Amino acid sequence: MDKTAHEDAPAGDASLVERMRDGDRQAASVLAARYLRAAYVVALAVLGNRHDAEDVAQEAFVVAIERIEDCREPDRFAGWLMTIVRNRSKNLRNALPARRAVPWDDDSLAEGMRGPDPVEDSERREAADRLLAGLATLAERQREVVLLHDLEGWRHAEIGAALGLSEGMSRQHLFAAHRLLRERLSRTAPEGGSDG
Repeated sequence: MDKTAHEDAPAGDASLVERMRDGDRQAASVLAARYLRAAYVVALAVLGNRHDAEDVAQEAFVVAIERIEDCREPDRFAGWLMTIVRNRSKNLRNALPARRAVPWDDDSLAEGMRGPDPVEDSERREAADRLLAGLATLAERQREVVLLHDLEGWRHAEIGAALGLSEGMSRQHLFAAHRLLRERLSRTAPEGGSDG
C-alpha cells in the first residue's frame, strides 16, 4: 500500500538518474520534460540565438544521458546538466566569433509577440527589440537568472541549485538585472504623446 502511494508522487531527480543508469528510457523522458526548456534558456543566455540554443540544449541532454554514470550527485542533476549546457554554449560561441559581435540578433524571445493588429504588432516588436537589446547588455549570469526566473518561473532556490549559486546570490543577480533593464528600457522607450 505504501509503495502504491509512493509511485503516484513525482519521482525526484536522484531516483530518475538511478533509473536511467538502469536503462529506464522513461526516466530520461521525465528528466527531459523537466529540464530541457531550462537548458534551452541557459544556452540562449550565453548564445543569444534561438536556433543555436535549441541545438545546444538537445545536444547537452544527449551527452548527459550518455554520461549519466559521471553524475556524482544525482539529486543535483539539474546543476550538472546546466554546467554541460553552459560549457557547450561557450564552446560554440567561441567557435563562431562573428556571432559574439552581434548577440541577440534574431527573434529569440520575441516569438509569439505578434498581435492581430498591425499597429499593435509593430509596437510589440519595438518593445521586444528594446527588451532584447537590454538583455544583451546584461552579464551572462544575470541573463541566465532573469530568463529562468521571469520566463520559466523558477524559484531562487531552484535557480541557485541549477547554476551553482546561493539563493541569496540568485536574488542579487535578479535585482541587479531588473534594475539595469529598467534603466535601459527607460532610456530607449519611445516618446509618448503626439507630434504637436
